[in-house]
Amino acid sequence: MGIIETDKLIFEYIRRDEDGNVEGITRAVDEVDLDITQGDFIAILGHNGSGKSTLAKHMNAILTPTEGTIWVDGRDTRKEDEVWEIRQTAGMVFQNPDNQIIGQVVEEDVGFGPENMGVPTKEIWERVEESLKAVGMYEFRKYSPNKLSGGQKQRVSIAGVLAMHPKCIVLDEPTAMLDPNGRKEVIRAVRALNDVENVTVILITHYMEEIIHADKVFVMDAGRIAMQGTPREIFSNVEKIKELRLDVPQVTLLAHELQKRGIDLPDGILGTEELVNEIMKRSKQCQ
Repeated sequence: MGIIETDKLIFEYIRRDEDGNVEGITRAVDEVDLDITQGDFIAILGHNGSGKSTLAKHMNAILTPTEGTIWVDGRDTRKEDEVWEIRQTAGMVFQNPDNQIIGQVVEEDVGFGPENMGVPTKEIWERVEESLKAVGMYEFRKYSPNKLSGGQKQRVSIAGVLAMHPKCIVLDEPTAMLDPNGRKEVIRAVRALNDVENVTVILITHYMEEIIHADKVFVMDAGRIAMQGTPREIFSNVEKIKELRLDVPQVTLLAHELQKRGIDLPDGILGTEELVNEIMKRSKQCQ
């Protein structure tokens, strides 16, 4: 069994009137099957309303299934006596870092989670140090979070989750409120955690450029998995991505347009350097 596994997971939002009578039901997650292995970097994409954030909240037992099952490290999220262990296993990082930062000093904020877990004081400070170093924020440990940029605050939020030693971190659109530099900072930190610490990363996003280094991508639409595969496999189908109301990385779109004009390029080009190399290769062949 993987670190995160779902079996025909269904979640429905129930709308009620002022008297408590059911007005309508919206199925936000519709029979989703996932099997995520420890150490994977997984990206989940989807337009607004596709169900991706609702799915993310199941991975930390914030929501529990209407039907079907989700296991986190083998634990069923519907069992109340398992919730504490589940939330230690799968840490959650949300869009707005200000909603997660509660300490007056960076290092105190990062140590809050381990302290609540009953970790001995000496070990708490060791975890604070290692977590801040892992996200490149150790030099800011004595700062007030109010003095940090949006990207730096989000890295502190990630460090706070990391200090609890989770096997998995679920990031629900963590860069949605950040500028381009802040987004790069956060994604760089997340990739380092995955590469160096072997932390399973599940990144919920609608920024296509953030997912090109993922091991696997799931694209959601109307609560279902509409596409799945490696980033290259996903972006080899530009027209399908557009049908799902999602953007395509600019370099991938450029390569696609060049293909349409008769230039022989491979599908699913993901980076500028890759595109330049392919064009140069074909230029030399024509000489």
